[in-house]
Amino acid sequence: MKLFGTNGIRGVIGEEFTPEFLARIGMAIGSYLNIGANVVLGSDTRVSGDMVKNAVVSGLLATGVNVIDIGTAPTPAIQLYTKNHGDFGVAITASHNPPEFNGVKVIGGDGTELPREEEERIEKIFFSEKFRRVKWGEVGKIKAKKDANEEYIRRILSLVDAEKIRAAGFNVVIDCANGASCFTSPYLLEMLGVRVVSLNCQPDGRFPGHESEPKPENLGDIISFMKSGEFDLGIVHDGDADRVIFIDERGNFITGDKSLAIVANYILKEGDLLVTPVSSSMALEDIARKRGAKVIYTKVGAPIVARKMIETRARFGGEENGGMIFPEMQYCRDGAMGMAKMLEIMAKTRKKMSELVAELPVYYQKKVSVPCPNEKKERVLEGLKNRYSGENVLTIDGVKIMGDGWWVLIRPSGTEPIYRIYAEARSEEKLAEILERYERELREVIAIV
Repeated sequence: MKLFGTNGIRGVIGEEFTPEFLARIGMAIGSYLNIGANVVLGSDTRVSGDMVKNAVVSGLLATGVNVIDIGTAPTPAIQLYTKNHGDFGVAITASHNPPEFNGVKVIGGDGTELPREEEERIEKIFFSEKFRRVKWGEVGKIKAKKDANEEYIRRILSLVDAEKIRAAGFNVVIDCANGASCFTSPYLLEMLGVRVVSLNCQPDGRFPGHESEPKPENLGDIISFMKSGEFDLGIVHDGDADRVIFIDERGNFITGDKSLAIVANYILKEGDLLVTPVSSSMALEDIARKRGAKVIYTKVGAPIVARKMIETRARFGGEENGGMIFPEMQYCRDGAMGMAKMLEIMAKTRKKMSELVAELPVYYQKKVSVPCPNEKKERVLEGLKNRYSGENVLTIDGVKIMGDGWWVLIRPSGTEPIYRIYAEARSEEKLAEILERYERELREVIAIV
């Protein structure tokens, strides 16, 4: 029985997420902690934020732990404040999901999301209902703090060459998706001397500007601005601002894989380690090899990448969705730090975003989904492993088949009754060929198991 998905607990308000359910979540988390522990808690801009937060807080206080309420803040700001001031953290966010969703993300005292084995301890308490209930004199207390976003901005400023960025005189457009970055990224850009045009930078949990997932089809406004030729960079965050996506000076959408590769190309040195999921581009492997560095692959999921980075003391890491992890900042995806680092790279190299992209190895990618009943997923996975056992495969997360200049990753979704196929090749023709083959073979396996 599971509560936690890839990134926390998520559900629809009034359906999975009721006050009773959320209070029990709070009690399970509180019972996992020691009496008197200090839990840093913040939220994104969703309309349901107060309801979810107060229900979770009620459960926490009932178990004798204290809450430090930092208000609305990006998830990485909550994580930094937890690392600096708390024993544990809770982020009330559903990241890029639609506005009817909300979520509860748990954060260890080091500021990094909990590993799966610790989430399982909380789940065990939740499902067994073995909650700690303290007497009236031991009930926890709430303390409000309003300095978390300022502390977060100051920390980023200390880790990039702000003087170089100011001297570059950049003009940028930023789209905060009406989310938590409204309180941080525009102000950080101003402090970096960047001239800013802001889109959807008023906090509104209904997400009236566009859906909070930073996909090309949601970003027509900022792409139009960039096509005017008057700006150096377009910057887009998701709802809780742990990711960043860029639009170049010509209005081209830059995939998260490419921005990850640009930063890797800039910061990796001989002997360094880069950690990324098996779904990431071969461009990272090419860049690491050129720099004398090494790539370590993990399962999909930012907490898994972050924990592997801690274990291996990696120099850099991230995912293909725009999530970058900078150890000098903290071991979590950080959209604003990624934004500031990209501006630093542009300032120091004196190159436009399109020029940085042009330096990267060229690969073509595509993703497709194939329906698969949840009850079949494990049997399908075993069938795929058997089918491709004679090929060059990785089975870290699903089945990844690797060829000369191409790869295909087939893995079950953790949240939907589907299998996902990720594919990459050096040519569009090869990409179409391998996608057609492996989608057909996946459907055959689903049909027979």
